[in-house]
Amino acid sequence: MTSNSLKRGTEMELMHEALARAHMSAREQEAREQRRAAVLARAQHMARRAERQALRARLLLARAV
Repeated sequence: MTSNSLKRGTEMELMHEALARAHMSAREQEAREQRRAAVLARAQHMARRAERQALRARLLLARAV
């Protein structure tokens, strides 16, 4: 093998490693975004539930008076 072909092989290996790192970074970012979306959806669900319960409580109080 010549020095030139060794250099080319090393460069290709480094390019593949960089590509793999970029893919992993993108997948990690996507996972973070999905977790944030799940947390937000849960918070919105709990807020709507609390609003419904508060409305029921006000209605029960108004009927009791």
